[in-house]
Amino acid sequence: MRYTKLAGMDVSEICLGMMSYGDPSLGTHPWSMPEEEARPFIKNALEAGVNFFDTANVYSAGSSEEFTGRALKDFARRDEIVLATKVNGRMQPGPNGAGLSRKAIFAEIDNSLRRLGTDYVDLYQIHRFDSSVPLEETLEALHDVVKSGKARYLGASSMFAWQFSKALYTQQLNGWTKFVSMQNHYNLLYREEEREMLPLCADQGIAVIPWSPLARGRLTRDWDATTARAETDEFGSTLYVESDREIVEQVAAVAAARGVSRAQVALAWLHCNPVVTAPIVGVTKPAHLDDAVASVEVELTDDEVRSLEQAYQPHRIAGHS
Repeated sequence: MRYTKLAGMDVSEICLGMMSYGDPSLGTHPWSMPEEEARPFIKNALEAGVNFFDTANVYSAGSSEEFTGRALKDFARRDEIVLATKVNGRMQPGPNGAGLSRKAIFAEIDNSLRRLGTDYVDLYQIHRFDSSVPLEETLEALHDVVKSGKARYLGASSMFAWQFSKALYTQQLNGWTKFVSMQNHYNLLYREEEREMLPLCADQGIAVIPWSPLARGRLTRDWDATTARAETDEFGSTLYVESDREIVEQVAAVAAARGVSRAQVALAWLHCNPVVTAPIVGVTKPAHLDDAVASVEVELTDDEVRSLEQAYQPHRIAGHS
């Protein structure tokens, strides 16, 4: 495994996404893995050198955080791992059960720490933009979370570049803790982030940790193939379109010519971009982890990169809400 910097921290160039693990009877992820099935994947990731783990309070109604916390406590030293979670999603019905108000942030950081079984998280991220709350209220509350010792760094996720730029400026203007990372939707099938967000992150020294780097698995299988998750993933079904088929076929061609998996090719393409810090990979089969780790060492040629990119067509903005 190779390591790189996220702010001052050393993180593996692969981040294990914990959305795959949680009680399938809770929340909106019926395809998530129960705890006893999930634990071996977390242990194997640690043994492979992965030290970066990303979850969220809303994943499987909090059970993802619980699974994550128990496994990492059993398998790793806390000071060796980088643990990230997120806040914004609805955690209870009624008023104040979601969002980025000061009240919600203060309640949810404590709830996340309790579920994770730790005194602090390394990276506390806002799970999308909350336009219903004054930006200054959200940013000052996040700053206070850091100053209280409950989080080491702050991150953001999918939003418009103008929103992220405004947030960074407001933090700097007030002397508040600044965002150090952007978790955004970026892969071979969705490259709209290259227009504004990625240049902004490069300019400001912001780490980029893309979600859905394999396009919900689309880049790893034939276009018409399906999976249990694909059949129940309502959000994922809205992200990609028929014109993406040609790119999927080109990934297959490059993989066949190299004698590697399609997943390795798709992830290697992300590693080619110097602004990308660590893609967030979901792992539910042993081969998924093997491919993710191997992708770090795959170096695509310029011709291969061009062949993978040439069929791309603009997409509507997807993933900001």
